[in-house]
Amino acid sequence: MAFSISTADARALRLMAFDVDGVMTDGRLHYGPDGETLKVFHVHDGHGLKKLAASGVTLAIITGRDTPMVARRARELGIEHVIQGREDKAVALADLAGRLGIGARETGYAGDDEPDVGALQWAQIAFAPANAHACARQAADHITRARGGDGAVREICDALLALREAP
Repeated sequence: MAFSISTADARALRLMAFDVDGVMTDGRLHYGPDGETLKVFHVHDGHGLKKLAASGVTLAIITGRDTPMVARRARELGIEHVIQGREDKAVALADLAGRLGIGARETGYAGDDEPDVGALQWAQIAFAPANAHACARQAADHITRARGGDGAVREICDALLALREAP
């Protein structure tokens, strides 16, 4: 899908943060027999994240839930900045960007529901997956064709990389 992102904005991007449930996963929570929560991540999304990081973009995860699976997946992908258990995602994103010396105009965010709206509005480039809640779709600049957990993150990464590498 062609996003209406300028090449200049894509090239200026220094920080791209993602929500987990509904963006990196399909948003469903699976509970195992011992009550543990299980999450399913798409391997294509992981490869896209690695490619985006290799292009010089710092990656971050900001999620309202606090689970060991997110920390594990972040380690596997080399994502150093993981903020869990935060409902105030706009504040968390702005704080992280500030600590990294990055401004809102150099920041992107992908989210899918009401707790993400502030972060979507704060970031220069804002994405929501196709199956995001209406409030997140309204706050986002760009809606993916893919659903959360089913390639939306890869779609975002591929679009950003194409623009960053364009002549």
